[in-house]
Amino acid sequence: MIPARYQASRFPAKLMQDLGGKPVIVRTYEAAVNTELFDEVYVVTDSPIISDVIQGIGGKVIMSKRAHESGSDRIAEAVEDMDVDVVINVQGDEPFIDAESLGKIIKVFKNDTEKEIDLGSLMTPITDWEEISNPNTVKVVVDHQGFALYFSRSPIPYPRDKEVEATYYKHKGVYVFRKRALMDFQKLSMLPLEAKEKIEAIRFLEYGKKIKMVETHVTGIEIDTPEDLERARKVWK
Repeated sequence: MIPARYQASRFPAKLMQDLGGKPVIVRTYEAAVNTELFDEVYVVTDSPIISDVIQGIGGKVIMSKRAHESGSDRIAEAVEDMDVDVVINVQGDEPFIDAESLGKIIKVFKNDTEKEIDLGSLMTPITDWEEISNPNTVKVVVDHQGFALYFSRSPIPYPRDKEVEATYYKHKGVYVFRKRALMDFQKLSMLPLEAKEKIEAIRFLEYGKKIKMVETHVTGIEIDTPEDLERARKVWK
């Protein structure tokens, strides 16, 4: 499921911007399909513009019936009546998503025979301090088993002791849900930490859900700003 909102707050209409001759949302949809990991791939949107462009390439679209606060809420409505166990959420601004990273996280769920994991997601190590301190880059810290402790737009952990080595991880915009956890999500109201940081994964932590993070070294570009789009265009070439 690829949630796609036309009016993004930081970069309106970003999903319809050109990337190598096609809109960003089309590049993301095609990347997800080309992994060959999924039974079905859908774009979930409230925008007739996005719907038309995806249907124009023969893609599958589900139109949202209600307004939604987050991509997860949008997907929960879309899969409510579907007979599925696991749902993967790939953000619409992730045109560089790859089969290797997605395959790793899907394997985690296949191996979770007791179904203890509510949610899985991806993280990649980062070393550039400008990126670490950039609020558009969401960081995550994990426990010794790889479960998320917290997500933040601030640098976490804070480097008070410069002599202590710590790896900083960037959260990538991919979520893998057990359907039941996704159904729970849409019933849970937003709490202060999520509202403050504007990071929907925090809602799961605030309500005690378990998020398994999987490390990947495949780096892409999430398109949050016009500057990101320019970098993405250079990489695409």
